[in-house]
Amino acid sequence: MSRAFVFPGQGAQTIGMGRDLAEAYPAAKAVFDEVDEALGERLSALIWDGEADRLTLTENAQPALMATSMATVRALGAEGVAITDASFVAGHSLGEYSALCAAGALGVADTARLLRLRGRAMQSAVPVGDGAMAAVLGLDIDAVEALAADAAEGDVCEVANENDPAQTVVSGSKAAIDRVIAMAKERGAKRALPLPVSAPFHCALMQPAADAMADALGQVEISTPNVPVVANVVAEAVSDPERIRELLVEQVAGRVRWRSSVEWMAANGVTQFWEVGAGKALTGMIRRIAKDAETRAIGTSADVADAVA
Repeated sequence: MSRAFVFPGQGAQTIGMGRDLAEAYPAAKAVFDEVDEALGERLSALIWDGEADRLTLTENAQPALMATSMATVRALGAEGVAITDASFVAGHSLGEYSALCAAGALGVADTARLLRLRGRAMQSAVPVGDGAMAAVLGLDIDAVEALAADAAEGDVCEVANENDPAQTVVSGSKAAIDRVIAMAKERGAKRALPLPVSAPFHCALMQPAADAMADALGQVEISTPNVPVVANVVAEAVSDPERIRELLVEQVAGRVRWRSSVEWMAANGVTQFWEVGAGKALTGMIRRIAKDAETRAIGTSADVADAVA
């Protein structure tokens, strides 16, 4: 049986995530301590006892979700389940950083600092209110690409996330996304919903953030991962550190090809997907993409015990 470990992206965060892992496993607690030290603040206090609106801020959510994923990885490791047992790792948007950290390509402290910078750069790339994102449900990717092109009318309007066969996210200027939502039903969509995000991620408007990440990533050591990482923007496995660096820069303004990534892994023998960290969003997507695969979401000490059993 071939397994992939997959790591969630922004939106999965909840107050209290990872606390019971930190209480049950010293190795999990050590991850939160290392992230706190790297950022020079007690992010763990915000994660476990803070206010949801502060945790949801991009600059906090990104390192917080990575910390929770890595704490889960360390808890699994303490029970004898190693990342190197997997054929591939992958993550959704910021989850790709968690995947790289889990596979040993990036250290925890470097990953936390990169994600803090990434969150701030993505937030500041576009003035609040100028951009938006929307989920289009019930149309295939070709139909959503055509819808985005027609709604653009000279503004930026692009497919940001290919999530699963029936859910695609578009991103761009607020006026263009408003047009997408207005036009979607007549194009045959079941629904088009504005997303509660603070910036238009994964579109050309994010280029200033991509430039900032190019500078930051240029100063960080990236090692060859212990497990091949399926990269968002190419939807196939990569292991070369310089190629990983290039793709992380492209990813900021590029498309998250999650559906294609899962299809690629399934075509390359993966029959079991374990979602490692907060929430179950990827598990739901995978069930709609690779319907014969086994799926499991692991984010608590009870989940770890079940997975090990």
